[in-house]
Amino acid sequence: MDRQKQRELLRLLEEDSRRSAEQIARLMGVSQAEVEEAIAALENEKVIVKYPALINWELVEDHPYVTAMIDVKVTPKRDVGFDEVADRICRFPEVQAVYLMSGASYDLSVVLEGKTMREVAAFVSQKLATMDSVVSTATHFILKRYKHDGIQFEDRDEDRRMVVTP
Repeated sequence: MDRQKQRELLRLLEEDSRRSAEQIARLMGVSQAEVEEAIAALENEKVIVKYPALINWELVEDHPYVTAMIDVKVTPKRDVGFDEVADRICRFPEVQAVYLMSGASYDLSVVLEGKTMREVAAFVSQKLATMDSVVSTATHFILKRYKHDGIQFEDRDEDRRMVVTP
């Protein structure tokens, strides 16, 4: 499968990973076997990493987690830069994501889940801030998600009333 068809396949999977190989083949105008082979190859190459469902946890009663985004200022190490400290942060099970940032007053952005704000605070003060390369942190708690991975959680009906001005 050529690169353009591969990108089309990846976009279709990203849009809805529950589509069958047969459905994807019809959408792309290729054979089902070609789609299956391409998916297997992309999985083996780790281009396709996982097929997640996107859950709106705010609608799940008694969801026990809070999510925080932590800005981390780091002193990079010679020959490894930010990679070594980022790798250490990634190893904590409560860490959901770690990103190297540009154009910000911090270097790493860490997404963390905890059962309470106190648990997140303990992680930051006892595990993250005590790392040798970490200079400073700033923690932000996510209060509400409006859109994630291109999906808007609330479909609001537009107010179609006519605007009246004095």
